[in-house]
Amino acid sequence: MRCPYCGSLETQVKDSRPAEDAASIRRRRVCPDCAGRFTTFERVQLRDLVVIKKSGRRVPFEREKLMRSLDVALRKRPVEPERVERMINGIVRQLESLGEAEIPSEQIGELVMEGLRALDGVAYVRFASVYKNFTEARDFGAIVDELAGDDADSIAAGGA
Repeated sequence: MRCPYCGSLETQVKDSRPAEDAASIRRRRVCPDCAGRFTTFERVQLRDLVVIKKSGRRVPFEREKLMRSLDVALRKRPVEPERVERMINGIVRQLESLGEAEIPSEQIGELVMEGLRALDGVAYVRFASVYKNFTEARDFGAIVDELAGDDADSIAAGGA
């Protein structure tokens, strides 16, 4: 692991333990050259995933990019970080278990929409506005009506 301070390749692991999500290992490292200390996280990766963009371009899947887009959708929302982490882990597991190394970006977007719908309605609408490229105010109304219909359905199902 390269030191982020001096670039040395000779860093040493001082401490390892499971991270809060139990799906990764947290490692404390120290650089013998500059004495810099830093933390890394190690995750299981079943396969290298490639995202096929709408343009046909292929790019490596980046978990961090998924996390950033969810952070934007969930900004200032009362959702615990652990729930977001579980959602991301679930999406990545689903993608890795598909058996395909190349995944259309639309499929990832649908998994995110599904997860956000269950997690937070406002974040779902925010993400949908970008993902579905809303161009008019009525686009927001349609998705909010769709969410309201889901809530009414779940209330009816629970009350029956």
